[in-house]
Amino acid sequence: MPARDRINELRKRIRYHEDRYYLHADPEISDVEFDALMRELQALEAANPDLLTADSPTQRVGGAVAEGFATVEHRAPMLSLDNAYTEDELRAFDERVRKGLGIPGPVTYVAELKIDGLSIALTYVDGVFVRGATRGDGERGEDVTHNVRTIRAIPLKLEVTPSGEIEVRGEVFLPRAAFARINREREESGESLFANPRNAAAGTMRNLDPRQVAKRRLGAWTYQVVGVAELETHADTLEALTHWGLPVESHWTRLNGPDELVGWCARWQDTRHDLDFETDGVVIKVDDLALRNRLGATSKFPRWAIAYKFPAEQQTTTLKGITVNVGRTGAVTPVAVLEPVLLAGSTIANATLHNADEVARKDIRIGDRVLIEKGGDVIPKVVKVVDPERPGRGEPWQMPSECPSCGAQLVRPDGEVVWRCENSACPTQLRRRIEHFASRNAMNIDGLGASIVDQLIEQDLVHDVADLYTLTAPQLEQLVVTPREAKSDRTRPRKLGKVGTNLVAEIDRSRKNDLWRLIHGLGLRHVGERAATLLARGFKQLEALAAADANALQRVPEVGPVVAESVAEWFAEPHNRALVDRLRELGVRTEASPSELRAAPGDGPLSGKTFVLTGTLPSMTREAATEAIERLGGKVSGSVSRKTSYVVVGDEPGSKAEKAKSLGVETLDEAAFLRLIMPS
Repeated sequence: MPARDRINELRKRIRYHEDRYYLHADPEISDVEFDALMRELQALEAANPDLLTADSPTQRVGGAVAEGFATVEHRAPMLSLDNAYTEDELRAFDERVRKGLGIPGPVTYVAELKIDGLSIALTYVDGVFVRGATRGDGERGEDVTHNVRTIRAIPLKLEVTPSGEIEVRGEVFLPRAAFARINREREESGESLFANPRNAAAGTMRNLDPRQVAKRRLGAWTYQVVGVAELETHADTLEALTHWGLPVESHWTRLNGPDELVGWCARWQDTRHDLDFETDGVVIKVDDLALRNRLGATSKFPRWAIAYKFPAEQQTTTLKGITVNVGRTGAVTPVAVLEPVLLAGSTIANATLHNADEVARKDIRIGDRVLIEKGGDVIPKVVKVVDPERPGRGEPWQMPSECPSCGAQLVRPDGEVVWRCENSACPTQLRRRIEHFASRNAMNIDGLGASIVDQLIEQDLVHDVADLYTLTAPQLEQLVVTPREAKSDRTRPRKLGKVGTNLVAEIDRSRKNDLWRLIHGLGLRHVGERAATLLARGFKQLEALAAADANALQRVPEVGPVVAESVAEWFAEPHNRALVDRLRELGVRTEASPSELRAAPGDGPLSGKTFVLTGTLPSMTREAATEAIERLGGKVSGSVSRKTSYVVVGDEPGSKAEKAKSLGVETLDEAAFLRLIMPS
């Protein structure tokens, strides 16, 4: 193909994928595939400079401005970064820097983790937040001030107040746990899944309803200041940002010369999986700001910085089959059964295929060689078929017409991409509902595991969650449990015995749980822990919540139309109202506890306390710990400062634990933390 034709084809494809990413928050290819297209175009234009035009994607900084937001002019261009993918390219960058500066010896750099998020510019006047804007095209961005105000990591007033107007730049991101939760909720509700945390953050910040943004639990890190002349180095900048009370990711370091750069990047390639946020590389910047000014920038990239991108964590394997999974709301989704393969430190045998439309669009067939990756290093997914043109492929896959669990006819509601089983008595749906009801973040019934739930349903002892409260100790002591996967003699079928007695006591204890736990446990679509907490505070009694219409529900702060419609529709179903009545008759608390009513937002026993979490807590997820702190009036921060009240230290903590000790901040182990949030 002539160079001119290939260049035009590449430009057209790149513009299309830029629109999918920046405007629609719905990318169709991976970052690696996009970068490959861009690099091919750059190489062709370099070889054919007479074909280079001003409107080429290689000459533009970023995405276009989305409709629906006011336009903001940046104080200085927000340039993107050139990329390096190998050790040789890192060394070549260092060589260009030294040549540009005329320095024969090593240059001092600052290396920071590259956050997989959305660039943001924050304007403060005399220490008070006044505006937030996306990067947009680098010169102009979208005014997302109202959305930024919902991000708790970003202070509305700085602890130390620099005078005049400054612009702070950073990244808005979704923590791993929040990303996984959001995609689970979207899959249950029949919405398309976000491809990665950056895609999710971008989609969130372009939401016109700040209340919906608040529910996503975005985080933020900052790393640059525009408008403060007295700062001399990048290290000074990061320390100043921390001193002012802004969030700064703590794993930055100063490095001298290319050998140290290469070593630091290699170290984080694997270590990054221990972080609670996604990072896809390392950003390397010349530390001395005066030297940066000497180096300057091209029309797109600063010459003093580069982004080292970690190799994509992808593998190729064989698709052995496609099964369908039935969720607790009846959503039926396809799952790829794979020849097991090692990916990102774990063996992957199954991967999500999202929905039937996605399978058809990618033309995925049984027997294909497929490329898989972890979406945001969290959810294994099939990216594409490796050789779609090979002869002798199997037939296109079709969604089954009947539920694999109960045989009911599957339906696809108008406007949804997910097929559903609408049989409320479907055994698999019932199993999922009970498991959710008993989960730690809902009614917290310790000991009610999957194997026991299987037997309760198979032996006709439980038909809904209310039946759990009719179980007796003799029934459960005699219950014979068959583990789902028998791997040794110790997992052979057995009677529960004393375990059954303890489980009845756990179920009885759960009757006194806070109302928000019951609301969450009922499994209403779109209602997570945060929404359940707000609804419990807003209506105080389950009966009042059940009687509310969508308009009344939306009067609760942060509850939008999607949640309101979902709640109203759920309680409009006669069998759901009957379930609620039975729970109340069986002694389950259906009114808010005094502690729930006291703990309004910003109020409660932990009011005024700031927590930082580091490491893994065996008894709860980071998201659950955050919910508990905020429900009691406390605040969770991403970085440690002298204003931090407590640092909660779990297993394998990061550098935040050491920083707490150096600043004299009190640390809590898991036991002390649990005593604080669940006093006897």
